[in-house]
Amino acid sequence: MTEPTTFDLGPQTRVVARLAAAVPDARLADPTPCPDYAVRNLLGHLTGLAVAFRDAARKDLGPTTDTAPDTTVPSLPADWREALPRVLDELAEAWRDPSAWTGMTRAGSVDLPGEIAAAVAVDELVIHGWDLARATGQEYVPDATALGASHAFLLAAAEDESRGGGIFGAVVPVPDDAPLLDRAVGLSGRDPSWTPLAARGR
Repeated sequence: MTEPTTFDLGPQTRVVARLAAAVPDARLADPTPCPDYAVRNLLGHLTGLAVAFRDAARKDLGPTTDTAPDTTVPSLPADWREALPRVLDELAEAWRDPSAWTGMTRAGSVDLPGEIAAAVAVDELVIHGWDLARATGQEYVPDATALGASHAFLLAAAEDESRGGGIFGAVVPVPDDAPLLDRAVGLSGRDPSWTPLAARGR
């Protein structure tokens, strides 16, 4: 049996933590590339997914791993400025254990192999990092290893005939020679040219 290829999620969790720390309270109601989420909801989602995938890595299955992500629009904890960086650090640390990448686990109420759960977690961090940066006008340079893993995961999902109308929106066409981040964003169903002004219908 081939051992899964593992890598450190820490560089990407730190990118997301820096982006979140730079969000002023005045931007919390702003739109994001996720149509149903304002910035506050996106930050709440990031907090929740960090906890869920931390526990998935630990095989600590229960309410945090059994709740589907689209059950409700996420709310933002009052202590999010302290909680989000903490749970992002815990997420990265949990996936440093090689056993997290093997066997079965659960996230978002779905049972899946540890290696696939890791791929989903990385993709969430990369794409929602882009969402947050674009919504709040920040520069975004994701970790290169995480971006490559996210793109590979999204490409495989896009090529899967069973994808249908699942967890991603329809692929947004992006030129083959576009930057890898733009191609990943397009595969996730987002327009790489999205801006908050466009979202407000300028």
